[in-house]
Amino acid sequence: MKKYNWSVLIGAAFLMATSAIGPGFLTQTAVFTAQLGASFGFVILLSIILDTIAQLNIWRIIAVADQPAQEIANKVFPGLGYFISFLVFLGGMAFNIGNIAGAGLGLNVLLGVSVGQGAIMSAIIAIGIFVYKEAGKAMDVFAKIFGGLKILLALFVAYISKPPLAEAVIRSVNPTHFSFTAVLTIVGGTVGGYITFAGAHRLLDAGMAGKENLSKVSRGALGAIGLASLMRILLFIAAFGVISAGGKLNPDNPAASIFQLASGAFGYKLFGLVMFSAGISSVVGSAYTSVSFIKSFHPVILKFNGQIIIGFIIISCIIFLIIGKPVKTLITVGAINGFILPLSLGIMLLAAYRSKIVADYKQPVWLTIAGVIVVATMTWMSYGAIIQVLGIN
Repeated sequence: MKKYNWSVLIGAAFLMATSAIGPGFLTQTAVFTAQLGASFGFVILLSIILDTIAQLNIWRIIAVADQPAQEIANKVFPGLGYFISFLVFLGGMAFNIGNIAGAGLGLNVLLGVSVGQGAIMSAIIAIGIFVYKEAGKAMDVFAKIFGGLKILLALFVAYISKPPLAEAVIRSVNPTHFSFTAVLTIVGGTVGGYITFAGAHRLLDAGMAGKENLSKVSRGALGAIGLASLMRILLFIAAFGVISAGGKLNPDNPAASIFQLASGAFGYKLFGLVMFSAGISSVVGSAYTSVSFIKSFHPVILKFNGQIIIGFIIISCIIFLIIGKPVKTLITVGAINGFILPLSLGIMLLAAYRSKIVADYKQPVWLTIAGVIVVATMTWMSYGAIIQVLGIN
């Protein structure tokens, strides 16, 4: 493979992973570790399996079809692509409001500016990427830098929190607590909504599609899940170490509590850097992928794609400045994206057996069966989560 192709593939993996590892990701991990303790490790393990199957199916089918997900959906059933695009675009906008808020909060901790000022500064930085002539390459580099930074900082905090690793490992396969909502939210926050399509659509834009690239696409999908899962595990271990030592997470900002309780004022500054990195990289991934779902619907949208992405970021920032920090939204939207996943994955599985979409491509039977199991499992989890929320026995 050419060096440039390697760069694109790694960039696509990091784009998906950094899209997933946003402020909501940090908040969700902290909240559910506090609720489930060591048993949250089982939720993470289950989510990694579900994430991997979903990601492999979706990336491979999009690559073989050489079309974005919304066009594939429209060929499966006329109009379905518009419906999926509507859900993904709205979900991406909601997430982006939280991403802007998270980036603003990070700069508030780091620089002492107000969260609103930090949000505006973050929006300007994100817009700068799409103003740049080589926006695709700039986005790949940006995703790699901030993705790597988040993982290194999480590794440091996981180390200094000194968690009881043996208990975490045991409860990861033999849990004492379980939550449908946790699984739904974690899977939705990792591969739900726009996130699972982020890397696949980036590869399409870079011209890396077709059966001849399938092995590379599969490696990219696995790499993306691996990066996001590594970050989730490190945050879980860090949070579990703090909780095991008797620390109480602040419900208003549970993610910050992990870093602060682990290493004091220095840890709080680290949290600011991680939160900013998570927020700003997710702003870029969310804006790029959400707009990629509508750009094929009209030549004008395609022509002004960069300007529309910039507008998407500006509108997200303005909404945040008007309504304030949407803390609950970060958890809720993750769950909503979990509801979207079985629908979008189900459509891709149907597309895999339409010759007008994938020509003579033969989807591996094991991957289809595994994908159907994920669709059924996520549908069942969605039902279970609704029952838990409503308190119905």
